[in-house]
Amino acid sequence: MNLPSILQIGDILVSSEVLTEYFCCDYDTCRGACCIIGDSGAPLQETETELLERHYPQYEAWMSVEGRQKVEETGFFEIDSDGDLVTPLLHGSEECAYTRFEGENCFCAIERAHCAGRCAFVKPISCRLYPIRASILRNGLTALNLHRWEICKCAFEKGRKEKVTVWRFLREPLIAAYGQPFYDELTAVATTFTAANGD
Repeated sequence: MNLPSILQIGDILVSSEVLTEYFCCDYDTCRGACCIIGDSGAPLQETETELLERHYPQYEAWMSVEGRQKVEETGFFEIDSDGDLVTPLLHGSEECAYTRFEGENCFCAIERAHCAGRCAFVKPISCRLYPIRASILRNGLTALNLHRWEICKCAFEKGRKEKVTVWRFLREPLIAAYGQPFYDELTAVATTFTAANGD
């Protein structure tokens, strides 16, 4: 069975690579480099700018002094060179303002607060969905494509080694973003493809 390059589930277009490629974060190797490397901050949905502000009292204690200063000076989001809403970066740096360091390890301060039971908001969905990048097309459909970033090379290698596909690795954020029915249908397609190809 050969998958088409693009699958449509409702109003969502899914690259077949989401089903066939392997990915599993290798934090021991990267140490959270995705939070401190990049041309701009993490993409944000409009609704998330309000969530970042509303939940700020719940996660600000997990942020660095510099991160809090940046947010208090310039706000909870920025608009990048492409005109997109993104998380703010520290002045003169590629580091996200919502980053938290614990020794040499880099974490999302919002997620750390969430895991501690202090914050209802997990973190921006674009961060949770990586390596999937979501975009809204002119016809109103949502396109889910696989993004390959050199700093995540180790995650693709770990995924292949452990046989963890992208769609399985991202089960929770995919359900959070697009609902259980979408994920169930995605699972059905992936399971049929896997069975037909003896994987």
